[in-house]
Amino acid sequence: MEQFNPGLRNLINLGKNYEKAVNAMILAGKAYYDGVAKIGEIATGSPVSTELGQVLIEISSTHKKLNESLDENFKKFHKEIIHELEKKTELDVKYMNATLKRYQTEHRNKLDSLEKSQAELKKIRRKSQGGRNALKYEHKEIEYVETVTSRQSDIQKFIADGCKEALLEEKRRFCFLVDKHCSFANHLHYYHLQSAELLNSKLPRWQETCGDATKVPEKIMNMIEEIKTPASTPVSGTPQPSPMIERSNMVGKDYDTLSKYSPKVPPAPSARAYTSPLIDMFNNPTAVAQNSERIKNSTVLTDSSDDPSLQRSVSVATGLNMMKKQKVKTIFPHTAGANQSLLSFAQGDVLTLLVPEEKDGWLYGEHDTTKA
Repeated sequence: MEQFNPGLRNLINLGKNYEKAVNAMILAGKAYYDGVAKIGEIATGSPVSTELGQVLIEISSTHKKLNESLDENFKKFHKEIIHELEKKTELDVKYMNATLKRYQTEHRNKLDSLEKSQAELKKIRRKSQGGRNALKYEHKEIEYVETVTSRQSDIQKFIADGCKEALLEEKRRFCFLVDKHCSFANHLHYYHLQSAELLNSKLPRWQETCGDATKVPEKIMNMIEEIKTPASTPVSGTPQPSPMIERSNMVGKDYDTLSKYSPKVPPAPSARAYTSPLIDMFNNPTAVAQNSERIKNSTVLTDSSDDPSLQRSVSVATGLNMMKKQKVKTIFPHTAGANQSLLSFAQGDVLTLLVPEEKDGWLYGEHDTTKA
């Protein structure tokens, strides 16, 4: 017992250090899982990692909840163990000092009574040896012998009872320590059961989301396929030649011959000669796929019906009807005015290209409604 209370004080100090370490761990864990949640928010912005981001956020939330529960349990550790040990140690020192003092006083009194009886017995024996009244002193000697024997037995019993009480006091203190730690262990057991139940309910789904890092969601695969091969544009991004290749070549020759005798086409406006949206349409598959919704620059087409010298171009265009022609929609109106070489059209009109590529910055075509 002399070592118990000093050891208990040391245990209290160690317990406080343990509390500080756990609290620091809980704070560090909270900061860590806040970081996990932020990374999860980044992942949710990815088209292929949205579900993984949601799982990271859920992992963060779950572990923070477990840390909060652990924090609550360590508050019980302080309340049920550290605080109780501090109180017990302080009271125990007072109790042990008082008990020891009472024991020593009682033992001293019993010992004094025994010593007094032993001294009286010696006197009686000396008197009985004198010869006179031997029977009288012999009777008193027997009485004192019995008194001394009784008091010796009483002292021995007192010592034995004191020893037993001291051992029980020692056991009660160790029992108190074990009981408090069992109570805390029971709290931890319940905490771990809750943690296991919570994690077991979520862990399989978490693992499933990261089971195959090469798996791409079907929706994203469809988007990728659309990017690879848009439905409205050839894979190469350029118009495919007509199956009637020979007739197309003949039309090209007729057009070149006719152009020699046609009135000279006015020079194309410099601001539009190199920014035709149709060039981008042939070179950019995305622009082709969206040409019905937006064309970024003006489209100027040559009027081939008002000029007699270009009548043959109309017949050539008629021959080209058998081939697939590109159609465009205008995004603003245009008025040709007195210039018969230009084509008038309104916003939203559909025009058919007669020649798939620019020539000198101009495109040639006809109006789908007026056939001009």
